[in-house]
Amino acid sequence: MGRIPHETTIDILGRLSVKDLLRFKCVSKPWCSSIEDPYFIKFHLSHSLKTNTNHSLFLRHREYHFFSVNCDSLETTQILNHPFGEPKRTIQILGSCNGLLALVNDNDSLLLWNPSTRESQVLPSNEIEFVSPRPGIWLYVSQRSPPSGYIARSTYYGFGYDPISDDYKLVRMIQSYGLHDENVHSEAKVYSLRSNRWRRIKDFSFYLNFSREFGILANNALHWMVFRTPEPLNKELVGFDLGSEEFRFLELPDCYLDEAFFFDIKAMGGDICLTATFRDFINVDVWIMKEYGVKESWIKLVSYYEPESIQASPFPVPLAFSKNGDKVLLFIAYKWCHTATRTGKFVWYDLESQRVEKVEIRGIPASFDVDLYVDSLVPLNTNDLMFYNEMPEAMLSK
Repeated sequence: MGRIPHETTIDILGRLSVKDLLRFKCVSKPWCSSIEDPYFIKFHLSHSLKTNTNHSLFLRHREYHFFSVNCDSLETTQILNHPFGEPKRTIQILGSCNGLLALVNDNDSLLLWNPSTRESQVLPSNEIEFVSPRPGIWLYVSQRSPPSGYIARSTYYGFGYDPISDDYKLVRMIQSYGLHDENVHSEAKVYSLRSNRWRRIKDFSFYLNFSREFGILANNALHWMVFRTPEPLNKELVGFDLGSEEFRFLELPDCYLDEAFFFDIKAMGGDICLTATFRDFINVDVWIMKEYGVKESWIKLVSYYEPESIQASPFPVPLAFSKNGDKVLLFIAYKWCHTATRTGKFVWYDLESQRVEKVEIRGIPASFDVDLYVDSLVPLNTNDLMFYNEMPEAMLSK
């Protein structure tokens, strides 16, 4: 029997799961070398994104327990051991991109983690820079405590990938508020995985007004809901381009936002989404921006009616399209009026018939937060990162 060409072997391997690939590294040195090759890692990731395969749900229970559920079957549940190691310490997910997760604990320690390969990397700490009353003097203070004269702080994070520099970036915006409205300090910094360093970028000219929020990644940009003025009147959508590192406002759709009790932003299929829960607490909508930055391209994707009579508010979380694109996987989260407990259910929403099919997943906790990530071989060793002109064509178009 003739030898299988190398290109055919790579094509076959590129269709397998990360779990299988890690196991097949033991087959031979050539296979191990091929699977660890940076070009193959990006080829495998590109195929997963293009075919909507190798995706998993990431569940956080009681702020420190983690589970994953394979999206291909929605049956296989796996317990994940996070790399912080401390038991019963609050851990939050700052963002997910290409199989890497950015995490923060209650000590404000940051790390990047690939749950599929179990690799992790602690990020260097970074202080906040304040201008001293004395000219030419800078004050450096801990991220955990505001400096003298400031009484509150907002911290916004976001994590994503810049295809131009082939670099993973973590964005941190901090805003501290003094006793008087005019006493506001703002600072934006970017961490680069390639250089393993933080650097300060141009300050932003909007207001955060919440203690901590995490950016939504779509169209190579991170997004948050913010305010243009110090008065928290109307939330607006701002995006941060990971390539140019510039902020820009995006217009929201004319979708009865005045009637909505609560609205939020999410991402699905690489596009930004807007979710709305209405004052009757039984109707929720999901809008999606099909052409980035164009207000007229917002379309209503989901209009969901919650027939169950319960004393809780439903909040839709769009997660993923089905492989043929005719259904949307939603998590309908319920936040109870007098507690912080969030329960919910998974459903498939048929885009044509608008019918809902409940999804039963065994082995998951009763309450949790949920996100979506793609299983990948993306390394955390900066020496393994590739330059943009070496990337597979499918990755460049993503």
